[in-house]
Formats: sequence, structure tokens, C-alpha cells
Amino acid sequence: MSKIRVLIADDHAIVREGVRALLSLSDDIAVVGEAANGREAIDAARRLRPDVILLDIAMPGLGGLEATVEIRKENPEAKILVLSQYDDREYVRRFLKLGVAGYVLKKAAGSALTAAIRAAHEGGLVLDPDIAREAVRDQSDQSSGDAASPDADSYEALTDREKQVLKLVAEGRTNKEVAEVLGVSVKTAMSHREHMMQKLDLHSRTELIKFALRKGVIRD
Repeated sequence: MSKIRVLIADDHAIVREGVRALLSLSDDIAVVGEAANGREAIDAARRLRPDVILLDIAMPGLGGLEATVEIRKENPEAKILVLSQYDDREYVRRFLKLGVAGYVLKKAAGSALTAAIRAAHEGGLVLDPDIAREAVRDQSDQSSGDAASPDADSYEALTDREKQVLKLVAEGRTNKEVAEVLGVSVKTAMSHREHMMQKLDLHSRTELIKFALRKGVIRD
């Protein structure tokens, strides 16, 4: 029987090592690669074509959300499992909207993680019990017609690329650095930044950082 090929993406080496050691105990799972940030995760996913990708959220440069957008574009069949310490309702909503295979908290026991990988590989949707309750509540709120916040509307109005630029600029990246991370020209990066600022009606880096913190795009 062929093994489930897994890619681990997390900016903490000790986490990657721990997960790798845990998964090595399962005869049907093989770790085929690691990544320390979103850009590396995108490149590794393209090169290795893993069956399941374990993806952290808060990583430098492109984070888990931004990497998911790119990976799903290149391989819609990719089984992405978000592995995070955050049980933030907004994060869960955004990732589920992108079609990830599941959202698992890092505090989950080892057996829960391996079971999640197997379930995701088989096409199931895997949610931590606490996360599942939040997801159900979110669906209930939407069904009852609760209005979304202006912030949520404005954030969702951004293109995938503009969301990536938002995170990078909020982290203090220069136009040149944004261009290098995204693999575009400086002129294109500046254009995305200008359009993003206009859509959000932001007029300074300080306002942009406050918005990014409020929406959980970056953490203080």
C-alpha cells in the first residue's frame, strides 16, 4: 500500500521536527518535505506534489492563508490541513471558504493529527470539535441574516493578490521586498498596494497596520 505523502509547513523548526517524529511512527504516512514559510510551501507543493499539506497560519512573508490561495490555484485537488494554535473564528471562516480539508489545533493529541491526515486524504472535512462548533455558529449567523461588518466586506473585496500585499506591507516590507516575495516587478507590487489602499480607504501605513491587526492578518 502506498503511503500518504505529507508536506509540513511551519516557521518553527522544533514544530516541524516534532510533527515529523510523530508521523514517522505511522506506517502509512511519509513526510516528503518541509517549508519554513508560505513561499517555500508553495514551491515545495509544486515540486513534490504531496497528498496532504500541513500548513501553519502565522509565518513570515506569505502566511498560511496566502499560501493556500496559491497552492489551490495550482492544484485544486490539494488536501490542505491547517495546523494552528489559533482557534479564531475569522481564520476558520476564511480557510473553509478557500476549500481546505480541515482545521486542526496544535494542542491536538498525536493520534488526532494522524487520524486527521488520513481523513483528509480520503476526502473528508476535518475540524477540531471546538472549531466545528464555531463553524456551525457562523453558518447559523449567516442564515439568520446577521449583517457582516464593514471591515469584513472591505477585506473580502480585495483580490487574492491584494490580500497578500496587505499582509506583507503590514509586516513592514518595502515595495522591493513585496515584489521579491511575490515574484512580480516593483511597479506591479506598487500598483497592487495602491489599489488595495484605495479599496480599504486607508491613507497611511499606520492605518493599514491597525486594519491588518483588527482582521487578524498579522498578530501583535
